[in-house]
Amino acid sequence: MLKFIQQNLNLFLYFFLSVFSILPFFSPGFFTVHDDTQVARVFEMGKSLNDGMFPVRWVQDLGYGYGYPIFNFYAPLPYYVGGFLTLIGFDSLVATKIIFALALILSGVSMFVLVKEFFGKSPALVSSVVYLYFPYHAVNTYVRGDLAELFAYAFLPLVFLSLFKIHYNSKISRFYLILGALSIAAVVISHNLSAFMLFIFIFLFIVLSLFTKKERKRLVFSYLFILLTAFLLSAFYSLPALFEMKYTNVLSQVGGGSHYADHFICPSQLWNSAWGFGGSAPTCVDGMSFKLGKLNILLSIFAFGLFLINFKKNKDKLFIISFSLVSLLLSIFLTLEYSSIIWRLPFMDFLQFPWRFLNFTGLFISIVVGYLIWQGRQYLSNKISIALASIIILLTLTYNAALFNPKTIDDRDNSFYTNETYLKWTVSGISDEYLPKDFRRPESKNHLRESSFDIISGRGETRLINKKTQEVKATASLETNGLVRANIAFFPAWEIRVDGKKAFYAAREDGLYLNVPSGFHVLTAELKETLVERIGNALSLIGVLALLIVIIRKSDTFYGQKTS
Repeated sequence: MLKFIQQNLNLFLYFFLSVFSILPFFSPGFFTVHDDTQVARVFEMGKSLNDGMFPVRWVQDLGYGYGYPIFNFYAPLPYYVGGFLTLIGFDSLVATKIIFALALILSGVSMFVLVKEFFGKSPALVSSVVYLYFPYHAVNTYVRGDLAELFAYAFLPLVFLSLFKIHYNSKISRFYLILGALSIAAVVISHNLSAFMLFIFIFLFIVLSLFTKKERKRLVFSYLFILLTAFLLSAFYSLPALFEMKYTNVLSQVGGGSHYADHFICPSQLWNSAWGFGGSAPTCVDGMSFKLGKLNILLSIFAFGLFLINFKKNKDKLFIISFSLVSLLLSIFLTLEYSSIIWRLPFMDFLQFPWRFLNFTGLFISIVVGYLIWQGRQYLSNKISIALASIIILLTLTYNAALFNPKTIDDRDNSFYTNETYLKWTVSGISDEYLPKDFRRPESKNHLRESSFDIISGRGETRLINKKTQEVKATASLETNGLVRANIAFFPAWEIRVDGKKAFYAAREDGLYLNVPSGFHVLTAELKETLVERIGNALSLIGVLALLIVIIRKSDTFYGQKTS
C-alpha cells in the first residue's frame, strides 16, 4: 500500500488540492445558479428510470405537468449518473451535489492522465490543478450551474490523450481506439454544443496529423474508427436530437437574446474582468467574468517563448506543443468579435455564446503549462523545478480557489426542489423549450391540470388507474359520446388506446383530444419509441458490439496493421 501511494503521490496530492473546489457542496442546502433546474432534472431522471424507461427520453412533471422529451435533446449523461444515485438511496439534492463534485474532480484527473503520459508526474500535477481551477470552470459551476458543460469539460483531455497517442504510436493501439471512441461519445451525450466545438479542434488535429506523418493509412483508419464508433455509441441520443427537434420549440433558443453577436468577449476581459453572478451582455461590462487568469496568461506566453527557443530540440514533443499552442490561440480568437466571419458559417449560431470556447482555452492552457514545467526541468535542478511547480500551484490556488464559491447558499432541503408545484410551475417556467412550438402555457400555477384525462364534452367521469412516465391508464365512464383530452404535450411517440385498440387523436395546443363513445372504457396513453429512436438505439448497440470485437480480438494485427 505504501509503495502504491509513493508511486501515485502526485495524483494523491491532486485529490487533496481539489477539495477546495467542492467545499460548498458539503454545506446544507443548495445555491442559486443561472440554470436553476439541476435538482429537478436529476429527480425526473431517477423517476423515469424507476418507472422502467431506458434510454430515458421523456419526463413526466416538467412542461407544466404535460411532460416533454428533454433527454432526447439535452445532456443525458450527467443526469443518468444522478438518476442512478437516486435509485440506490440518495435523495435528488444530494445526488446533484455528488455529480457536480464528480465532474469537477474528474476534470483534473483526466488532465493529469494526459499530461503525465507526455511530460511526467510533476507537470501533470500542475496541469491538473490549473485545469481544475481555471476561472471559467468556476463560472460554469457556481455562476451558470451548467452541469452539462462541466461533464463535457471532464472528458476533453481523454479525447486528446487518445488522439495524441494514436498520432505518436507506430502501431494501432486498441486501448486508445476504445478510449477515443468512448470519450468523444461521452462529450456528445454530456453536452452536444461542446461536442460541436470539439469537432472543430478534432478536424484541425486530423489535418495536421496527416500532414506531418507518413503512415497515413494507419492514421486514417484509426481516426475514422474512433469517429464512427463514437457516432454509433451516441446515436441513441444524437439522431433524435437532430431529427425530432422539429416537434419542439428548441430552436427558439437560437438568436434573440442568445445571438452570438451580442456575446463576444472584449480582449481586455481576458486579462481581467470583474467577478459576478449576473449574465452575459452585449457590452464589455458583463455580469459574469471571462478572465483567463493573469498567471495562466503569463505562463502561456513564457511557454511559447521557450518553445520557440527550443524548437529544434523538442522534436518528440513538437506536434503536441505546436497543436496545443495553435488551438489555444484559435479558442481565444473564436471568443472575440474578430472571428465574426466564422460565426456566420452554417450552424455556428447554435453555439449561442462565443465565450463557450473558454472551455477549450482552459484545456490547452493546461497542456501548455505542463510543457512549461517539463521544459523547465531541462534547465533547472530537480529541487528548483519542484519549487517552481509548487509556486505555480500555490499561486493558482491563491488567486483562483476563492472563485469556487457561490454567491449565497440557501438552506433548502430536497423537498423544496422536488415538490409538485416547484416542478410543474417554477422549473417548467425556467425551461419550457422542449414543449411543442404552439403549446399554450398555463396562465398561472392555479391553472395546472390536476388529472391525466379530462372530459371536455359529454357527461361522465374519469378515474386514474396507473400513472408512469411512459404510460398513463385510466377508466372513463361516459353517459353520452364525448370528447376526452389527455393532458400530455404532443410528441409523435405517444399512442393512445381505447379498450386496447389504437385510437386517433388530434394534437392541440393544450393536449391530445380523442372522441370516446358512451359507456365504460379503459384509456391508455403509452410512449412508444419512434422509428428514429429505434434506429438510434440499434446503431448504439452496433457501436457497443464494435468495441467488444476490438477488445476480444486476439490477433496482433488490425486492418492489416500491427497492434499494441
